[in-house]
Amino acid sequence: MTAQLSLGQLVLQASFVVQLIMFLLLAASVVSWAVIFAKRRLLGRTRSGAEAFEQRFWSGGTLVDLYDKIRRAKEDEGLVSVFVAGYEEFTRQQQHKVAPEDALASVQRAMRVALSRELDRLEGGLAFLATVGSTSPYVGLFGTVWGIMTAFIAIGNVKQATIAMVAPGIAEALIATAMGLFAAIPAVIAYNFFTNQVDRLENRFNTFSDELTGILERGLRQAGHAGGR
Repeated sequence: MTAQLSLGQLVLQASFVVQLIMFLLLAASVVSWAVIFAKRRLLGRTRSGAEAFEQRFWSGGTLVDLYDKIRRAKEDEGLVSVFVAGYEEFTRQQQHKVAPEDALASVQRAMRVALSRELDRLEGGLAFLATVGSTSPYVGLFGTVWGIMTAFIAIGNVKQATIAMVAPGIAEALIATAMGLFAAIPAVIAYNFFTNQVDRLENRFNTFSDELTGILERGLRQAGHAGGR
């Protein structure tokens, strides 16, 4: 209880600049934790949604039935959005009777656009975590340097300095460094973890896009041969 009270007193007795830096670091830490929890839920939902959709996709049903079910359920995120973009472009190209090579290029382009949008959604907030992780230690260090400088200026104004006079100023300055590390370490760990998760999802989406492209290509080829006969 005494240690907590002493810590609070040190914060309250710190100079305005150091207090401002502490407040900024605390705010950055709170926001970064909010981003971490939100990103964890989003990536978990996207990953489980991709697994469920792949099971439905390879269950043996037709693409038409799968597309109709998705439209009725109003699913529009994750791997589903990549499939919908590719399949809708596929049906448009069939209606216009475009050459298979041109139609396939349009399907691939539509899926790339959908994939890019999904990656932008999944990567949202990661830049903030990277910024907090890389800058918080330096912001805290600036607060420490400022606090120590202020403490030594105060010491210079007295004739005789003692440890009891120096210690509070040094301690309150070091709190800024500790808060900088407190904000930075979780942000760096979360950024690296989530970046790896996004990369894995991107690879999964790209693999599915290639598989769907192969299926649609066979459909376009068969339609072209049938039209030729």
